[in-house]
Amino acid sequence: MEQEYKRLLVPVDGSQEADLAFQKALKVAVANHARMDILNVLDTKQFIGSYGGMISGDAIYQLTQDAQEYLEGLESRAKDEGVTDVHIHVRFGNPKNVISTDFPHEYKSDIIIIGATGLNAFERMLVGSVTEYVNRTAPCDVLIVKGAPKN
Repeated sequence: MEQEYKRLLVPVDGSQEADLAFQKALKVAVANHARMDILNVLDTKQFIGSYGGMISGDAIYQLTQDAQEYLEGLESRAKDEGVTDVHIHVRFGNPKNVISTDFPHEYKSDIIIIGATGLNAFERMLVGSVTEYVNRTAPCDVLIVKGAPKN
């Protein structure tokens, strides 16, 4: 039996891999006449400044505005490609938890389409890949979109 996906979650962070996942999600959404939720998670750990203090409220506001504008651009692209049911979301928290459990449970996502990685190799070694965590813990199917092989 062929799986039809009706509620797609596409987490994006501005990386090339996230854009490739978004492009793949566009095709899946159009083919399945599916709802597309485009999600950007602002990692609250990043709100701690260099010396352990919190970054300013103005800086957090600007990060939120930048994320919203980025998502609005993707929303426009999705509509231009024929996705009629598209929603954008900015969330705060740990990206691993928000993407793998919080958001899919709240919005009943039946597939997460995510880029292979957005972190550099050193960060992946220390904290583990968000994609790896999502793949292990998500309550729904996960499609991992890989970029072109690097030489």
